[in-house]
Amino acid sequence: QVQLVESGGGLVQAGGSLRLSCEVSGSISSITVMGWYHQAPGKQRELVASITRGGFINYADSVRGRFTISREAAINTMYLQMNALKPDDTAVYYCNAKTDWRTYWGQGTQVTVSS
Repeated sequence: QVQLVESGGGLVQAGGSLRLSCEVSGSISSITVMGWYHQAPGKQRELVASITRGGFINYADSVRGRFTISREAAINTMYLQMNALKPDDTAVYYCNAKTDWRTYWGQGTQVTVSS
């Protein structure tokens, strides 16, 4: 089992920054890839960024150059630094972890970017 708890969402003006955190607990050694997804009202959940166990990083085209995914193994935490935020970034952001047999989700944190 893997447990994920997000924090750091909120309301910010366009052009501002936020940092999301995802605290990970449980069977951490079984995780092969972690990522951040977002889901805007009426839209499907989409990948924002991911990082593999080996450190390979992937970004959605819409956030590349503005967002940075990272992790701090010592405290079992993954981050998403979001800069130059746009109103289109408004969504619920979810932390995700995959093992060989299951996918886990956090509860989500709301990010709202005002114009």
